Amino acid sequence: MTDPITEPITEPQSSAASTAASATAARYLALVEEGTRHLLHTVAELAPEAVAEPSALPGWTRGHVLAHLARNADSLVNLLDGARTGTDIPQYPSEEARDRGIEEGAPRPAEVQLADLRASGGRFAAAAALLPAAAWAAEVRHRSGYRFPAREIPWRRLMEVEYHHVDLDAGYTPAHWPAEFASAEFRRLAGKLSGADLPAVELFADDTAERAVIGTGAPALAVEGPVRALLAWLSGRADGDGLRRTPDTPLPTLPPLG
Repeated sequence: MTDPITEPITEPQSSAASTAASATAARYLALVEEGTRHLLHTVAELAPEAVAEPSALPGWTRGHVLAHLARNADSLVNLLDGARTGTDIPQYPSEEARDRGIEEGAPRPAEVQLADLRASGGRFAAAAALLPAAAWAAEVRHRSGYRFPAREIPWRRLMEVEYHHVDLDAGYTPAHWPAEFASAEFRRLAGKLSGADLPAVELFADDTAERAVIGTGAPALAVEGPVRALLAWLSGRADGDGLRRTPDTPLPTLPPLG
């Protein structure tokens, strides 16, 4: 299975590569559709006052999270349109515009948030449906400047939906993450932490048999648990309580991951 968020593609794309990229995108889009359906259900069940209450993200209310999710969907529509038309369309007009959209959208009532989230998700799905197979192999530019293949756009949307659904702190937890998402993100984040400036830790997912080593040096600590629980710790959405450690020593502090 192709892992998401790989290195950017620079070589000319063959027909077979375009077909493979299209198939990868289709699989990811199915996960996005399912995750969005669950997210909309959670938001529809929120009490009106809950939108203004704190989320699990420091300094952000649930309204901030919802506004960010809606505007992120629209930003990815820009990248999809760029891949389809062969033009370099910025993800956001500017970082200031991105931040302003979140701040201005955060205080809106729950029903407005829900309608915006549903509409922006619909625009994302519609834009993705317009892409021919070859366009999924095109390169697009992330808001920070680096380039990546368009086939990864659906996975990036899935990351936003799944991680921030948990961040809403409204009943959806890491235990609800889809199996494919949890395994792929475990590999991705562990890979980013391989060689990081922290004590080496060997990770073992006891439900998927996946292993990884983070940090530097010889592992002096082994950590074991379900892949979703390991991912929750790696992504900063859990403190690792409940993960089995050998020896029974504290887990290291992880650096923030973008």
